[in-house]
Amino acid sequence: QVQLVESGGGLVQPGGSLKLSCAASGRISNIYAMGWRRQAPGNQREFVAGITSGGSANYADAVKGRFTISRDNAKSMVYLQMNSLKPEDTAVYYCYAVQGANIYWGQGTQVTVSS
Repeated sequence: QVQLVESGGGLVQPGGSLKLSCAASGRISNIYAMGWRRQAPGNQREFVAGITSGGSANYADAVKGRFTISRDNAKSMVYLQMNSLKPEDTAVYYCYAVQGANIYWGQGTQVTVSS
C-alpha cells in the first residue's frame, strides 16, 4: 500500500500562486508515475498534470503554461506550482501515484480562487 498526503491548498486571489505538495509513504518502491487530478463541484475528476519517474511531464491544456509539476524521487514527493490562477481552477486537488496495476489517491486539498 502507498499512502499519499497533500498539502498547500488554500484561498488565493485571481492571478495569484499556490504550490501543492504530495508526500508518498509506505511501499513506495517502483512508483512509475505521480500527478494531480482535480474535481470541482458537479464535475467529474479531471487530469491536471502527471510526471513519470524519469521526469517526463504532461499537462492538461487548461493549465499549460501556468502550472508546473515536479518530482523529488529521493523524498518521494511530487509538487504542483500553480501560477496565474483563475476562478475556474477552484477545485479539490488530488494527488495520485501509479504502481504497477494499482492507482493510489490522496484525500485531496481544496484550492479556491476568488477575490
